[in-house]
This record gives sequence, structure tokens and C-alpha cells, in this order.
Amino acid sequence: MADFFLHPNGICESPSVGPRTRIWAFAHVLPGARIGADCNICDGVFVENDVVVGDRVTVKCGVQLWDGVSLEDDVFVGPNATFTNDPRPRSRQRPAAFSRTIVRRGASIGANATILPGLEIGQQAMVGAGAVVTHSVPPFAIAVGNPARIVGYVGSEAPEADKRPPAVEAPPAAGAVGVGAAALYDLPLVKDLRGNLSVGEFERGVPFQPKRYFLVFDVPSKEVRGEHAHKRCDQFLICVRGSCAVVVDDGTHRRQLTLDRPNLGLHIPAGVWGIQYKYSADAVLLVFASDYYDPGDYIRSYPEFQRWLGEQGQ
Repeated sequence: MADFFLHPNGICESPSVGPRTRIWAFAHVLPGARIGADCNICDGVFVENDVVVGDRVTVKCGVQLWDGVSLEDDVFVGPNATFTNDPRPRSRQRPAAFSRTIVRRGASIGANATILPGLEIGQQAMVGAGAVVTHSVPPFAIAVGNPARIVGYVGSEAPEADKRPPAVEAPPAAGAVGVGAAALYDLPLVKDLRGNLSVGEFERGVPFQPKRYFLVFDVPSKEVRGEHAHKRCDQFLICVRGSCAVVVDDGTHRRQLTLDRPNLGLHIPAGVWGIQYKYSADAVLLVFASDYYDPGDYIRSYPEFQRWLGEQGQ
């Protein structure tokens, strides 16, 4: 006897359904589908053969999970969200293979959102209601709109009392942000009728001696850069013109900070994940790096970053 619940008006042809899962009225699960434990498959859901659903997944009414869709553990899919699996569909023309779409663990997809084929929705990401997702969504990102754009990161918001005051004339003073050893620096600001000046001294105001620098500019205001960590290299960021938002993440804590004046610097040490986005149209971001460019020093996926932290005993 099956150890999952099947409504009398539901159809489940699959032998691979985990315990305590509930399949409700007018849902239809085809034979090849695999569904984990403690899931809730609501009214009117259709699940095709080449579909994998993890544990504790909720799929609300009116959703179709087509061949090639995988939902990892603890995913939420809102009512009438639409998955697609063929970038160039034609009637009665089946492709040799359907695109793979993966929704990573803990992610949420809002009602009526549309997910284009072949994308990945990162762990704990949130896709807003009605969003049209045309590119993969990074871990923890909040994506809304048509086309969907990143407007924030889950758990990165700073409390109101923690927002920094306007620029003041003061000597450098480091301020920890609660994410690893990352810290904000107020660099000296000298105001003059002829123009203002800000200065930083390496290994004093800037906490290391840099071996290279790079500038980021002319970035479309809604695009995302960064999305990586370094194993050995430290970075020091100054938005010398305009503004941008920076997310720092040590695998346990996550904060979003705004760089919006040329005498405010952010130290991102090795072993901290960094993201930059919400660039203003005139933004120019100056980055000092403690080491020469080494592609082997980069950690470019968040799951890899988590594994690396585990190997370091963090």
C-alpha cells in the first residue's frame, strides 16, 4: 500500500513517490516522474516523465512540470507559474533533448512567473510574482519584473540604525560589517573651494599593499557583476563616482552595503563572496587587489564556495 496520499480525483502513475507526500484533485503524475517525501502537489498540477522533485517541495495549483525540470529540496512554486523546456517550439516537432531547468534548494517562484528553458534558479533565490526569467538567477537573489532583474539579495538588508551617516571629515576608522573580516573605511576628506580631495595610504588607510587595480564603469544600472570569492586575494573597493550596491557573504552572514562617495572604501578579504549591482548610470568603481590576476584564485559558483569553506573548517 502506498505511503503517500492520493486524492480520489488525482492520478499518479509513478511508483517513485516519497512518504507523506500529498497529491490532490486533478493532479496527474506520469510514470517516469520522481517525487520526494513530504511534498504537496496541489490541484491541477501536471508532472511529466523526466521530472525530479526533491523533499518538502510545494507545487501550487495550475503548474506544469515538463520534461527536464528538476526541483531540489524545500522549493516553493506558486500558482500558475510556467516552466518551459523548448527554446524553439513547433507543433509536432519534438527536439532530440529538452533543455534542463534546475531550481536549487530553498528557492521560491512566485505566482504566474515564467521561467525560460535551460536556466538555473539558485539556492534560496526568490522570483517575484509575474516575473519573466530570461537568465539564470544567482543564489539568494531577488528577481522581479519583465524581463526579470535582480533588485536585492535575501538576508543582506542592513537594519535602519546601521545605515552609515553622511560623509564627515575624519581620519580613517575601520568599521566591521559583521561578515567575516570585511570592513568599511572612512578615508580622509579634504574640502576646498577649488575642489575636494580624498586620499588613502596603502597599509595604513588601505589595509594592504596592492599589486594591481581595475576600474568598472559604463555598467547598465541593473546588471550584476562580481559573484565570486577569492582564495588568497584581498580587494578594496571605492566608488569614485556615482554609486553601487555591494553584497558581502561569508557563508553564514550576508550584508548589502552602498558605496556612494569617493572617501568610503570597502575591504573584501579573501574567503568572502562579493557581488556588485545597482550601478548608477555614472558609476565608476575602483578596485585595488592584493595580488596579480590568477584565474585559479577565483571561486565562481556559490556551491563551490560553500564546499571550499567547509574544507577550510569554516
